[in-house]
Parts: sequence; C-alpha cells; structure tokens
Amino acid sequence: MISSPRSTLSGIARTWAIGVGATVTASLLACGAPPQHGPPPSAGTPSVGYIVVKPDTVALATELPGRIAPVLVADVRPQVTGLIQTRNFTEGGEVRAGAVLYQIDPAPYRAALDSAEAARAKAESGLRLARLKAARYKELVAIRAVSQQDYDDADASVQQAEADLAAARASCETHRIDLGYTRIIAPVTGRIGRSGVTPGALVTANQPTALATVQQLDPVYVDLTQSSTSILRLRRAIEQGGLNASRDVEVRLVLEDGSPYPLSGALQFSDVTVDQSTGAVTVRAVFPNPHAELLPGMYVRAVVTEATDDQALLAPQQAVTRDASGQAIAYVVGRDGKLETRALTLGRAIGDRWLVARGLVAGERLVVDGAQKATPGAPVIAVPLSTAPATVALAGPTPATAVLAK
Repeated sequence: MISSPRSTLSGIARTWAIGVGATVTASLLACGAPPQHGPPPSAGTPSVGYIVVKPDTVALATELPGRIAPVLVADVRPQVTGLIQTRNFTEGGEVRAGAVLYQIDPAPYRAALDSAEAARAKAESGLRLARLKAARYKELVAIRAVSQQDYDDADASVQQAEADLAAARASCETHRIDLGYTRIIAPVTGRIGRSGVTPGALVTANQPTALATVQQLDPVYVDLTQSSTSILRLRRAIEQGGLNASRDVEVRLVLEDGSPYPLSGALQFSDVTVDQSTGAVTVRAVFPNPHAELLPGMYVRAVVTEATDDQALLAPQQAVTRDASGQAIAYVVGRDGKLETRALTLGRAIGDRWLVARGLVAGERLVVDGAQKATPGAPVIAVPLSTAPATVALAGPTPATAVLAK
C-alpha cells in the first residue's frame, strides 16, 4: 500500500519532535539541574545561575582618617643668655638623650661661679671666727668676765655666719647650674629637625622660639577620629548578640599613596570626650616605625577591626540590583522552581560582595546570572554557578573583612 505524501510528512514531524524532546532532556541532565517541584519547565524556560547562601565569618572593620604624631617631642630652648659658639649635630639626624647640641659661650658664667665660690670661702672663714669668739665668751661669761649681752651677741653672730655660708653655697650652686646650661643637651632620644640658629647668634633664656625640635619616631602614635554615632551603633549590635567584640583590636594603615603599611599596630585608648564641633571621638593607636617611614603630620587611613560576625550572609554585588524607588533587591529560586524577588537591607561592602542584614536566609538559592531573562513568578531552570555559562568565579566562604569608610 502506498502512503500519501501528507501522512509521510506527519510521521517525519512526530519523529523529529520526539528526538528534540530527548535531546533537551539529556542536556538538562548533563547540566546537573536539580529536580524541580511542580510541573516540568517547557523548552522555552530560561536558565539562571545561582549560588547557595551560606553563613560566613566576617571581621567588621572601620576605616578612619588619622594623622601621625610622635610618641615624644621636645622643643630645645636655651635656659641662659649668651652667644652660640658651636652647633654639634647634623640637621635631620639621630641624637641621643644627653648629647650636647649647642655650646653657649661659658666665660661669663664661669667667672660668676668663681666669684660665688670666693664669697663662699669668705663666709666659711667668717663662720669659723664667729664660732671661736662665741666659745671664748661662753667661758668668760661663766666667771662674769664679760656681760651676758656680749655673749648673746657672739652667739647670734655664729647663727648669722652660718646663714651667710648657706647663702654663699646656694649662690655657688646656682652659678654652677647656669654654667652647665651653657651646654644645651638633647632632652630625649630621637630625630632632630632643622636648626633655628647658627654659631654666633645671640640667644636668650627661655625664649619663645625653639632652637630645634627632637622627636621620637619609633614607635609613633596615629591619632584617629571616629564619629560617636558609629561607636553607639557598634555597642548596640554587640549588646544584642549579633556581633562578637574583638579582644585584640588590630589596626592596619593605608598610606597617602594608597599603599598598605607592612606593620600592624594596636589600639591604645579611646578618648572619653566627644568633640562638640565635629561630634567625633579621638582614638589613638601605636605603630612600630623602624625605618622612619611614618613621619609626624602625615595623613593616613587606618582600618580598625572592631568585631566579628560569625553568621554573616554575603551576596555578590552582581546579584543585587535596585528598583525604581532605589530599594535593593535580589532574586532567588524558590522551592517550586520559580523566580522570587527579595527586598534586601544591605550593610557594608566587603570586596565584591554585600553584607546582607535582612532579606536572605541561609540555604536559599541566590540568582547571580540570568535573572534579566526571567520574570518574577515564572519557572526557571536553576543551574549552579560553577556550571552556568558566561559567569564570573566568586570567592568561596572564607573569612572576610568588612570595611566601612568614614
């Protein structure tokens, strides 16, 4: 029996449809798609790449602006008046505490000391004579050879001579100190700046202008400013149990050129007073500075680790969009295999991921790729991100650091 051309074409169509259906089914199985709840998707169902939301451990840190300050700083000023004879240091070099920086002409002060010592010797001689006289009068008054008044005058002369000797000795010590002040020494160990005077210059005692400044640069202070609002917010989060306070607060620096400082520091103290003009609190950290890379007055940014969140949920930034009102949203694949919308409350940015405060639950399948091809409420083919086409590899669930810029 000869079949008609129309029945032949109908059979070929049925055979082709069965083959296509088998091919699509085999492709889905090869892609490792999880079993779908509800009716199976049709051939036109879009595929989306997802990751499973998992809790992560995040170290919460705050980036604060700061300035470098020396641990010790001393302005060098003269304590006596005179002419500078010599300068005994190299500007910008290291000096040790007690090293002679300047020498003032000592001649007038040495002469004054010699005169004071001569006055002291004279006072000692006068005291010796007064004591001998008083001793003789004491014997004579006993036999009534001198009057009691004469003896009392002699005894008073001894006390006066003792006072004169004490004054002469104090005068000697004063002039000896002044002579020592002609040698201007370094009060602390550190690096000395430029000199304000040269040999031959006249300086005066306790003048307002410093001759030089010595600063200790290893270690150094980093004075940071943090808003009182952020401090209160952090304390509330810790009290509510959402965060764990860091026991050892580590501080890292980012220099002016954007490069990281290789050594870490430690938080020393937080001020107890809020600046009324700025609403900020001063926080001080200490950093080692063996190579004098950190200089006083330098602007830096410090990353201060404040707390950790052991149950943080992180979402890739490419999975988060915003609607017309500016609300952050993301898409997840529901249990029924349909695309669902989630409104998110975002926290800090951690590299290429967002810290999600509300809106996601651990275990949900978060759509990272292909959401623009689907409609919320419509069924989708959920493919793990590692096998989804044209996707970017993301970091796994390793401890991260959340940095909040101030």
